[in-house]
Amino acid sequence: MFKHVLLPTDGSPIARKAIKAGVALARELGAKVTAYYALETVQPYIYSEGVVISTAMLRDFDQQARDRGAKYLAEVEKAASAAGVPCQTLMTKPATAHQGIIAAAKKRKCDVIFMASHGRGEFAALLLGSVTQKVLAQSKVPVLVYR
Repeated sequence: MFKHVLLPTDGSPIARKAIKAGVALARELGAKVTAYYALETVQPYIYSEGVVISTAMLRDFDQQARDRGAKYLAEVEKAASAAGVPCQTLMTKPATAHQGIIAAAKKRKCDVIFMASHGRGEFAALLLGSVTQKVLAQSKVPVLVYR
């Protein structure tokens, strides 16, 4: 059925549960996985009397995000290795997380996206937006949502 599973992660507890389930699914199907992390773009906001955040501080934020992403991707690699599932990783800096997930699936030729949903209520999802909802609405490949 599916031969290549994209497993996006944000490091949250529900994403970690989804990783375990996604790796188990891949193992059962004889599929490989690509773990994906979307780096958040930090904007150089202006604060207090027109002072802009320094470029050094922006670089520090970016490096911290990359380190965090590498840690989360390593968790997927570890779970996949323990299950005997081939795993690659990908980290990009998309405009939005949902665009990054969809682009990663296309780039790596994944035939399914297996991702978590935080399960927020309708009002919270409306206010905050839902990465999962946006992926469901825009993805050309099937999306399995873990809750």
